[in-house]
Parts: sequence; structure tokens; C-alpha cells
Amino acid sequence: MEHLLEKAKIIRLKTHNGKYLIASKDEKSVRQSRDGSSVNALWSVEFVDNQHYLRLKSCYGKYLTASNVPFLPKVSRSRKVIQTLPKKLSSATEWEVEQDGSLYQIRLKTRYGHFLRPFGGIPPWRNLVTHDVPHRKKSTLWEIDIMETHLVHRRVQSAPNFPQLPKAFSCAFTEHV
Repeated sequence: MEHLLEKAKIIRLKTHNGKYLIASKDEKSVRQSRDGSSVNALWSVEFVDNQHYLRLKSCYGKYLTASNVPFLPKVSRSRKVIQTLPKKLSSATEWEVEQDGSLYQIRLKTRYGHFLRPFGGIPPWRNLVTHDVPHRKKSTLWEIDIMETHLVHRRVQSAPNFPQLPKAFSCAFTEHV
């Protein structure tokens, strides 16, 4: 993880089926979508514990959270993944990165051994995202697109032409022309 994500500031995550992890407009749920061009597909990266764990923050300023709420009670052991802004950050918002095979393929694991994964069931649940211990490891693979990196700070003798930093990341993002 240190080599792949250490400079990542904003990323997109894409499933093995080509769908992106999306922060829903209700500011609570997350889902999958084939359209990764939306700002809702962007997640800012925050490191925890010397980069062993990370937090992903949506454009709504809320964290990707592994909840304890059953996804489909009595049908599945999966639990819901949601967006939250807790008063105190906890391990529910922390994800461990496991690199697998390709440089840009990872698995995100909770501190309790559950993996972030797209739910591939029947509608209306098909595009939701859960966390659990899956039967197939392939279903937990996510491809990373690094969309923005942190600036590398170097000493400069004069900085009159130093570029302005971008505005805070949010869903209200608009491109400057």
C-alpha cells in the first residue's frame, strides 16, 4: 500500500464488473454505477496508523463506513456499507488495503476481517455495496484510479509563480474554464 496509495489524494474504485463505487445523493447509502465520470465516484483518501489503514471520504464529506446493520436479515451474512460523519471516528470507518496481483488491484478489509464488495444479487439490490467474508475472492477486488495526488513539497527560493491549491473537494465541484 505504501507504494501505491501513499501520495493518493483522490481516487475512484471500480469493481471487477466495471462498476464504480458511488456516494449516493441521499448522503447515506453507497452503490455501484457504470458511470464513473460523476463527482460522486470520487473518494478522498485519509491515512490512519502510519498508512496501515485508510479512510475514504465522499464528496459529501462523509466516510465510507462498515455498519453492523444486516443487509438482508436471515438471507445473507452481508452487512450494509454506508456514508457517515460520526462525532468520533472509529474502526468502522477504517479500511486495510491488501494488494492483489496487478499494481492497481486491491481489496479493502475492515479491522474485523470483512471485505468491501459489490453486491451482485437481483434487483433492487444489484447495485448496492456490502461487507462480509465472501465465498469468492474475485468479488472483493477493486481497481484503483488515482485521480489526484498530494503535491511533493520542495524548497523553492522564490515562489511567485507557485500554483494555487484547488478548492476543497465536494459534490458541488465545478470545473473552472
